[in-house]
Amino acid sequence: MSITKEKKLEVIQGFQRAGEDTGSPEVQIAVLTTRINNLTEHMRTHKHDYSTRRGLLMMVSRRRRLLDYVKRHDPEKYLELLAQLNIRK
Repeated sequence: MSITKEKKLEVIQGFQRAGEDTGSPEVQIAVLTTRINNLTEHMRTHKHDYSTRRGLLMMVSRRRRLLDYVKRHDPEKYLELLAQLNIRK
């Protein structure tokens, strides 16, 4: 269910601002989106996995808070992130 180290590095490199950036909101949102997509697929086949559902909802909430932060500080970057990650809004 979790993402592999290689996939995570690939996502980080696609969204980082500078060479060693792993904590910027854009990177965090991208990694969370990848994990959310994986868990969503898991939930389609395991409908009664309630502990995974709780974790998924917590990740979605965390991503929403990070997106709100980016929207407040850089609205253009917010729209760009939504387009790159195919997040509905």
